Amino acid sequence: MNILKSITVGAVAIAMAMSVATAAGTKSDIVDTASSAGNFNTLVTAVKAAGLVDTLKGPGPFTVFAPSDEAFARLPAGTVQDLLKPENKSKLVAILTYHVVPGKVMSKDIAGKKMMVKSVEGSEIAVDATNGVRIDDAKVVKADIDTSNGVIHVIDKVIMPKM
Repeated sequence: MNILKSITVGAVAIAMAMSVATAAGTKSDIVDTASSAGNFNTLVTAVKAAGLVDTLKGPGPFTVFAPSDEAFARLPAGTVQDLLKPENKSKLVAILTYHVVPGKVMSKDIAGKKMMVKSVEGSEIAVDATNGVRIDDAKVVKADIDTSNGVIHVIDKVIMPKM
């Protein structure tokens, strides 16, 4: 049974940094961590609509650049609703898997570096960790949320593969 605390919007960053723990003291997976955080409702809804829950609950490890609800809200009006339609599932899967990199990459592993990394979607993502961390044109606003099957880095924008 998960031990969950009531999370207010202002306490989300603190709670995520501590990670959600189970009674046995183990970390939750990426999906459960995002679900319990309270500021990834749109992402979790999209992951479910895309059929990616089992994958992101799998052994991984994965590095997820997770757009917050605020990041999704910055998309043009109607974009999220359109992507959640069954006929747009392949596009949704492409966008979501573009936010995922195989392996567990912590911020200390890339500090001071610029590189291209291959996403699960197949395209390369630009990573610039020379002055803060940017993923394509998104800024990492919270790094290193450790989970049982990888790590989540919160970004302030939804990044898009070239389609």
